[in-house]
Amino acid sequence: MPVERMMQFVRVPLRMPDKRPPEVRRRDFGEIYAEFTDAGAAEQASRCEQCGVPYCQIHCPLHNNIPDWLYMTATGRLREAWELASATNTFPEVCGRICPQDRLCEGNCVLEQSRHGCVTIGAVERFIAETAFREGWVEPIRPPRERPQSVGIVGAGPGGLACAARLRRLGYTVHVYDRYDRVGGLLIYGIPNFKLDKAVVRRRETWLRESGIHFHLDCEIGGRGPSFAELRARHDALYVSIGVYRARELRVPGVGLEGVVKALDYLTASNRVGLGDRVPAFESGLLNAAGKDVVVVGGGDTAMDCVRTAIRQGARSVKCLYRRDRANMPGSRREVQHAEEEGVEFVWQAAPEAFLGDGRVRAVRAVRMRLGPPDATGRQRPEPVPGSGFELAADLVILALGFEPEDVGTLFGEPELALTRWGTIRIDWETMMTSLEGVFAGGDIVRGASLVVWAVRDGHDAAAGIHAWLRARAAAGAPLALAG
Repeated sequence: MPVERMMQFVRVPLRMPDKRPPEVRRRDFGEIYAEFTDAGAAEQASRCEQCGVPYCQIHCPLHNNIPDWLYMTATGRLREAWELASATNTFPEVCGRICPQDRLCEGNCVLEQSRHGCVTIGAVERFIAETAFREGWVEPIRPPRERPQSVGIVGAGPGGLACAARLRRLGYTVHVYDRYDRVGGLLIYGIPNFKLDKAVVRRRETWLRESGIHFHLDCEIGGRGPSFAELRARHDALYVSIGVYRARELRVPGVGLEGVVKALDYLTASNRVGLGDRVPAFESGLLNAAGKDVVVVGGGDTAMDCVRTAIRQGARSVKCLYRRDRANMPGSRREVQHAEEEGVEFVWQAAPEAFLGDGRVRAVRAVRMRLGPPDATGRQRPEPVPGSGFELAADLVILALGFEPEDVGTLFGEPELALTRWGTIRIDWETMMTSLEGVFAGGDIVRGASLVVWAVRDGHDAAAGIHAWLRARAAAGAPLALAG
């Protein structure tokens, strides 16, 4: 039943949706949380204080109208809640599942700061979206009029897809190009099913296709597809949202041993197997943790995905080696809790010195770390503790140290594309345009490795920038591209 008023935090405690027990969920890749019932979602939404200054909304990269759709949910007006949620977020069902709410909206909830426990914003957002799909409220985009211009989007990850949806709503013809054979980017190959079931991604792909967006898959620009110059000639504008996929390297002895693998290779293999693909490196055991002592090096969300995947593959033991302490870990605190519940052991303030083995890895030689003075970022710099070396048995070592951009200029054959000193694409943040006229960019290839929600935000901003630029060109009488 709908509630009669808000601010029920004084009598209603914080409660997440039911979570499957660790001993059950570690045996499969199913999502770990159930969905709220209508009554459960309304009750939890009613805890919202309806703040005059909504810090949850301020700290959301998309500035979602969170207090408003919480109120709508609490009062049973779910169709309106959906309209509000989808007005600012192309993929609320995705962000409700994988956003690190503990670092964003929920972590900045006034109730959380006052120790009453946050409103369960992410779980309610997921409930609203799933209700909308179930009730048939999510309809394909039907622009009020078709425009003559076309836009090419390089990258079918969340940023590219968000931009595509916004541009299609404005009436543009949109073509999306991606090097992979499925739509979704890291949503499909990088994030495990227990966080984001692939049916959720495929459902959105169907919606995008039904909305008239064209996909060109297994199409690597400059390789198994058209050149970047050909795309510029084919379309009136381009948006580049290719992410960052090159793994950061660890320069220690033994890093080339068999059994020392990159996180994205490992996660992609697992996700492909889950999608029904044959993966020889998984079948051979190279990218399969079954029966092995696994050590994951790193402390971000990718490391958490790896340790929890290894548990589900039947690893004998899983340890996470991180050079700082729990308080300084970049990954979601909630993910760390889930991992510990499932049997992952965290080895805090430790770093690898070498990987040992004869052709194949058999152990990690590590050293204890202490936190010294702050570095240029303000974080305490980890320093090795002399004489503190120790060994960890390891048949499989997964390096989850973050990602860097590829050499974009060489990749696209565009030496005039301006880059930052970090190798990311330089843009004008007011317009999202690069140094190349009519070429826009956003997401990780601009920001560096970041969150899905920021990629969605950039996709929205880029669509607005592209629309403004194309309108100005049309007003000036500029000719259309070849495909226009």
